[in-house]
Amino acid sequence: MPTVETVEVEPAGNADGSVIWLHGLGADGHDFEPIVPELDLEGSANLRFVFPHAPVRPVTINGGAEMRAWFDILALDRDGQLDDAGIEESRQILLELIQREHERGIAYERIAVAGFSQGGAIAMLAGIGHAQSLAGLMALSTYLPLRGDMEEAVLQSRDLPVFMAHGSFDPVLPLAMGANARNRLMAAGFDIDWREYPMAHAVCPDEIADIRRWLMSVFANTD
Repeated sequence: MPTVETVEVEPAGNADGSVIWLHGLGADGHDFEPIVPELDLEGSANLRFVFPHAPVRPVTINGGAEMRAWFDILALDRDGQLDDAGIEESRQILLELIQREHERGIAYERIAVAGFSQGGAIAMLAGIGHAQSLAGLMALSTYLPLRGDMEEAVLQSRDLPVFMAHGSFDPVLPLAMGANARNRLMAAGFDIDWREYPMAHAVCPDEIADIRRWLMSVFANTD
C-alpha cells in the first residue's frame, strides 16, 4: 500500500484511466480537487483523479516550520544543495501510487502523473524515469531538481507526452526555472507542449482549458 493518504475523485462511470496529481509546498491533496469539475470531462473521459497528501516535514527555507512537503527546500538557488533523500522518498511514493492504480485495473499507458510546483518536480522525476510507458506527464509551474550527472540514469521514457505550463510573472519559481527544465527535457529528446500564461505562481482559467484539451488528447491516444 502507498505510504500516504489520498483524496480521490471517481468518474460517473467505471474508471479506465487515472491522473495522479501532486500538490505544492504547504498545500494538501484537496488543493486541486475543485479543478476536476472545471475540467468538464464527464461523458468524454472516465478518469479517476488521485490527489495524495505529502508527508509533513520541516522546511529549511521556512525557518524549519513543519508542513506538508514532498522534500525539504534548503535554498532558493537553482544550483543550491538538494534534499536528495526527500526527493527520492517522494519519487518512490509516486511510483507506489502508479503501481496501485495498475493493480486496480488501470493499464500503465492509461495513467498520467501531474504536479504543481514542488509536486511537479516529483511528477517529472517519476514520469521521465518510469520503466513502463505512461499516458503523460503534466508539470505545472515547476522545475527539475536533477543534477546533470544524474540525468542519463533517469531520462528513459522519451516517448512520454509532456505538458508544461508556467506563469510569466511567477515570483516563487521564476519562468526561467521552468524554461530550464523544458530545455533540458527537449535536449534529451522529449517532445514538450509548453505554455506560458500572464499569471503568478498559480493556475488560471486558460491553463485549465489547455489541461482539459491535453488530457483529452493523451487519453484518446491510449485506448
